[in-house]
Amino acid sequence: MIARCVVTSAEKVAKKRGIKPQTPRVSVRARRVALAKRSLGRSELKTFRDWNDGQPQTELNFKFYRQATNKIVGISDEVVAFLGEFFQPGTH
Repeated sequence: MIARCVVTSAEKVAKKRGIKPQTPRVSVRARRVALAKRSLGRSELKTFRDWNDGQPQTELNFKFYRQATNKIVGISDEVVAFLGEFFQPGTH
């Protein structure tokens, strides 16, 4: 994770003809609002594997790395607060 962004637009991408099944796709534009203060990637999260421990790091590990990494996910309020510690406000 390198930055915090605000989504400025999102548009549905049309399905390609003749291919079934297809995962719905979205084109997203975002504006960077803060840079990360420290690293938070796969190596920092991979030790958090107990899916029932309730830690925000475990939720991130599950959502970012258990399946494909290019996706949009919802996160809990606890993860939002946890991630808030990783960014420098006002750095563009």
